Amino acid sequence: MKEKDFDIITPDDEIFENLGDLGAFRTGGKTEREVGEDYSERSGYVEENFWSKVERVGKKISFAKDIMALYKYMKDPFISWHRKAIVVMGLVYFISPIDTIPDIAPFIGYLDDLGVITAVIKFLGSELIPYYDAKYRK
Repeated sequence: MKEKDFDIITPDDEIFENLGDLGAFRTGGKTEREVGEDYSERSGYVEENFWSKVERVGKKISFAKDIMALYKYMKDPFISWHRKAIVVMGLVYFISPIDTIPDIAPFIGYLDDLGVITAVIKFLGSELIPYYDAKYRK
């Protein structure tokens, strides 16, 4: 196996003309500002539709307490926006009428919602535990 030649970058090498340009990197095709605007738009969708969905299906699903904990987590001002964005996407999937398995299907209609919510809870781990308490950060 041949060794490859690598250019060594020294601290004096100028990689960026202006360190302020670092914010111009595009992640997923969007700037940080665009990602923030997208987050605001989707969290607004959750705000508008969350309670009507919970009122409609809260007694039918066994994971309603998990949904409530995720909602409280999303509303916490001390949580960074990129952590909240993951929760927002899970809640958007729960609220959205477009599902992999339609919610009107008897017995299995909420299995896909349960899978998404479980994945978000697993991702957050013990970070979410305090939000199950109704009195936490009120």
